[in-house]
Amino acid sequence: MPTAPADSEYGTTLVPTVTPFSDGSVDAEAVADLSEFVLSNGADGLIPCGTTGEFASLSLDEYETVVSASVDAADGAPVLPGAGHTSVAGTLERIDIAADCGADAVLVVLPYFHGENGAGGNERFVRAVLAETELPLILYNIPSCVGQTIDADLIEAVADHPDLAGMKDTSGDLTHLLEIVRRTGEDFHLFQGWDSQLVPAISMGATGGINAVTNYFPGMMAETIDAAANDLDRARDLQLDHIAPLFNASLEFGFAPTTKTILVERGVIDDDAVRPPLVELDDDQKAAVRDVLDATRGVAAE
Repeated sequence: MPTAPADSEYGTTLVPTVTPFSDGSVDAEAVADLSEFVLSNGADGLIPCGTTGEFASLSLDEYETVVSASVDAADGAPVLPGAGHTSVAGTLERIDIAADCGADAVLVVLPYFHGENGAGGNERFVRAVLAETELPLILYNIPSCVGQTIDADLIEAVADHPDLAGMKDTSGDLTHLLEIVRRTGEDFHLFQGWDSQLVPAISMGATGGINAVTNYFPGMMAETIDAAANDLDRARDLQLDHIAPLFNASLEFGFAPTTKTILVERGVIDDDAVRPPLVELDDDQKAAVRDVLDATRGVAAE
């Protein structure tokens, strides 16, 4: 029998929320509505301004608006904004804003333009942020966007730092995630960000998930995480028959556009607008997503 997911002050089911727009601007009211929807239907906490939240398309003022609206709507639930940037100074600037807004921790990526040109460069970056941060850090491994991986040696080197809380792994490499599980202790919170590998990750010791699908089916994702520790037959069915097809649609059409399309379909937000270089789904793509969504209706708890 698998062990239960590790205890975490941040919860196990966290949502990398989209950033709703209206008439070209951030819609703070829609940010609050989405936050309240996911938290009242099974999610434990919020991750605004991540990849699905189009963080790289937001100004600093907009970043503050999204984080502040999320914290207010969370009403005490954990809020862990993304604080990704290409420099130590830019990362710390976002951490300061998140701290001022009342966030609980932040997600930090490696620089996504200049990669390390020699051994130790990434560790130097992480330690420089850790030396000045006002909030606990969760490292965010997403090599498809950043162009480099947060490897197990780096995690092992910095894992005992008091301000490093854990990592989100969106590599899609389950072997890599399990190596991080093996090399870190119970206090290191490891979240699976590759939705179609959620169940195997939880069953092998990951803390929880930070998954785009949770934006529109928070109850189903919370049930899946619980089932991965207590009822593998149920967890397998949810993973293979429902989460995987939804995740695959997002891989094909883009996470923010697909997620916003489904949220509009479900009546959670009113506008599926995304910012360049992203584009909204066309009618054929929306029909394809709707077919996948229809197969999950009635199965997913709200």
